[in-house]
Amino acid sequence: MSVAALEVLQQPGGLQLCLSGEWTLTTMPQPIVNFERRLRELAAGNPVWDLQSITRMDSAGGILLWRAWGRQWPASLLISTRHRALIARIEAMVVDALPASRANERLLALFAVGRLLLAAASHLTGMVALIGQLVLDVFYLCRHPGDIPWREFSANLFKSGAQALPVTALIGFLIGVVLSYLSALQLANFGADVFIVNLLGISIVRELGPVLVAVLVAGRSGSAMTAQIGVMRVTDEIDALATMGVSQSLRLVLPKVAALSVAMPLLVLWCSAAGIIGGMVSANLQMDLSYGFFIDTLPKVVPVANLWIGMTKGLIFGFLIALIACHFGLRVKPNTESLSSQTTASVVTAITMAILVDAVAAILTRSVGLPL
Repeated sequence: MSVAALEVLQQPGGLQLCLSGEWTLTTMPQPIVNFERRLRELAAGNPVWDLQSITRMDSAGGILLWRAWGRQWPASLLISTRHRALIARIEAMVVDALPASRANERLLALFAVGRLLLAAASHLTGMVALIGQLVLDVFYLCRHPGDIPWREFSANLFKSGAQALPVTALIGFLIGVVLSYLSALQLANFGADVFIVNLLGISIVRELGPVLVAVLVAGRSGSAMTAQIGVMRVTDEIDALATMGVSQSLRLVLPKVAALSVAMPLLVLWCSAAGIIGGMVSANLQMDLSYGFFIDTLPKVVPVANLWIGMTKGLIFGFLIALIACHFGLRVKPNTESLSSQTTASVVTAITMAILVDAVAAILTRSVGLPL
């Protein structure tokens, strides 16, 4: 197999281009785009094209020459009969295909929307099927309590709950400090320093605490769950479980969903407490607001309903994050590229769903827990 070759000769009558070798998709110089650009530049000088030394040409080579010629035959061309017939077929094909390509360009946006809708429908169907399987597993465990996977549940509870305490406390404390510092700058202008307790209590307990924990857990525990199940898919461990008659939903999915659903409300409470402590420390240092006044005023201006709303959000977020993580983990194909893409999609989807659910919950509970 000889590669495509191009020789540029300067003849007395002008420029002559001698093409030789095999002009096929696999033998043409790479990248083809640069090679085509060079042919276009040479064709601008109206040279003599000598194609008689080409031993083999496929449709890719013919299309490359036809496009380099500007979709018209050159004035001086030396070519064999079979290669001329090949390029003639390409000439007819390109002319016939132009209206269809323009029509396809007009439909590209519609096709893109259709692909997104089909992908969303596929994910939604998979999520509904996974929820249905979890409901069946719960009914099964109610009839067979001896099969409850306590060990898997406790392991996931420790990994997603206990090990997340330091980072959630740190982030909550820092957010409380920043929020208190920025709020104090504005409240001091109006002489409303005492209202910083109201601002910190409502914002952290009701909104910031659950959302911060959801984002942290989605990036930390959600990605770990997807990667764990995905690696089991790549190494065929899930197929081995099925061969041994072990339910993948009962041993892999249900413990993760149950553990994160239990851990999230507690993490929200923990993060909110750390955020309030950070805000209280910042308010004391910047506004000289005593700790006793802050602690005494907080229960009066922040109704306990806000705490229940925050913990309920944590429960919903935990269920959704674990469910989404397991869903994408089970969709991993047996290759590392799919593992990385599904893990990324899992984290992005979980965070997006958490923010979306938080927005809907804020609208539905706008008249609950807020002081008049």
